[in-house]
Amino acid sequence: MIMYQDMTSLELPPVLISAMLPHVIFDGWSDKSLIAAAADLGLDGARARLSFPKGAHDMLDAYIAKADVDMLDALPAATLNSLKIRQRITTCVRTRFEQAAPHREAARRAATLLAMPQNARLAARTLWRTADSIWRACGDTATDYNHYTKRALLSAVYASTLAVWLGDESDNSADTFEFLDRRISGIMNFEKVKARVIKTTETFPRPSLFLGRLRYPAR
Repeated sequence: MIMYQDMTSLELPPVLISAMLPHVIFDGWSDKSLIAAAADLGLDGARARLSFPKGAHDMLDAYIAKADVDMLDALPAATLNSLKIRQRITTCVRTRFEQAAPHREAARRAATLLAMPQNARLAARTLWRTADSIWRACGDTATDYNHYTKRALLSAVYASTLAVWLGDESDNSADTFEFLDRRISGIMNFEKVKARVIKTTETFPRPSLFLGRLRYPAR
């Protein structure tokens, strides 16, 4: 028998989030949902509250972090490494939405809260974290400006795809995944164009060298 009272502060939040999902449909990301989830687990309500000291803010953070972990757990490296980079990204994002499908209303309520001005920083941080998790899972090791451009582009793709998915009534979210394929194609085309531009401009004279010579003339 699992003793939830004995779990650490790191172990308990994702367990509580899972237990909350059926309640969030009716009571949102609230203390009421949390207490109901704690009761389902036979956990003291006060102990449960300690896992989310900032209330809904911490619940949303933990919810998205858990979704990141669940996505990666479902996609071992051996599976992703057998795919091309475009397929890796698409598979990660698609898996994320497929896992969220049973609790779409909970995701919708989370998106509504994250769209509020007071949660703007949390929304930006968690979106970036998700994009970073996906790129790292896909084998990206960039540390220069490419690290940031890739994540910024994927963040935009994920956010727009989420908006489509939340309102998608097609069978098995077919419309969402068609939209996702088009957006991923856009990323790949951008990366190809960017690579060509960088390769071309590598032969251009660097203004910094010219300005340096003006300041420190060669003798």
